[in-house]
Amino acid sequence: MSSHAEIFGELLRHFRESACLTQEALARQIPCDRSYVARVESGTRVPQDTFAKKCDEVLATGGALGRLWGKVDWYPQVEHPDWFKRRAEMDSKAVALWEYQERVIPGLLQTEDYARALFSRLVRGGELEERVRARLSRQQRFLVEDGPLYVAVLDESCLRNAIENPAVMRNQCAHLLSAGERPNIRIQVAPADCYGIARPSGSMSLIKLPDGHEWVYSESLDRGHFNDDPAVYSRHRQTYDVLRADVLSARQSAALISDAMEGYEHDEQARSHVVQEHLQRRQRRQLRRGGPPFPRRRPRPRQQDNP
Repeated sequence: MSSHAEIFGELLRHFRESACLTQEALARQIPCDRSYVARVESGTRVPQDTFAKKCDEVLATGGALGRLWGKVDWYPQVEHPDWFKRRAEMDSKAVALWEYQERVIPGLLQTEDYARALFSRLVRGGELEERVRARLSRQQRFLVEDGPLYVAVLDESCLRNAIENPAVMRNQCAHLLSAGERPNIRIQVAPADCYGIARPSGSMSLIKLPDGHEWVYSESLDRGHFNDDPAVYSRHRQTYDVLRADVLSARQSAALISDAMEGYEHDEQARSHVVQEHLQRRQRRQLRRGGPPFPRRRPRPRQQDNP
């Protein structure tokens, strides 16, 4: 059976050949390397959404490639450990998903810049961009009308653990507020200063598939753990339900997220002020070094008395 990447590649090749363009000619108009076009057509490279849209423009497809790109969950197409491929496949089918997350924003709620900052710690170049695009495409089925139920309880550390810079965190908080307004998504926060909350020992997910099968998913340092034992699921589901009852409501959580966003806005303004001050001092130093020298007064020659 052909993969999504192979189907996309075959369609791209069809439109390219119909337009009487070589791979090199198409690459020049994108622009990109010819090898990139070749790998996408062979199904060995996950295309970026910008690449699909540009191909639609160049090849006059009526938006066919962009529409196909938007309907595909590309996450399983990217090379990941086997255990995460399995989790990504579950996300592509889940009818309901409940998550508890510590330290970092869940992948389904990350902005592009936030995801790129996290992945850049592990990979570089083309692989980095592939993973970012794949993560964003994985979110799409949860961010459309009539999307699956998605409930996320975030430990406050997710909001306070600063990633990259204040602008990235400010935009990430804004994205959380926007996503939380969708009818199928609820975001709640477990505040750090609230005593008595029974927090799980680590991040976890409760996943319900179309056939009613229910899974508990968690991660350790280098692997994922799946468990579909009904007794285990029931125990973790009870822990999760109690947690949701004890943490802030969705409305209260939105207020806390807004406060965090305002804090990052203040940090960004302060950082910008410092940068401007530094640039101004640098310019003043350059002017002093490069400006015309101040004229020096020369002493007038003393007049000699006539004998």
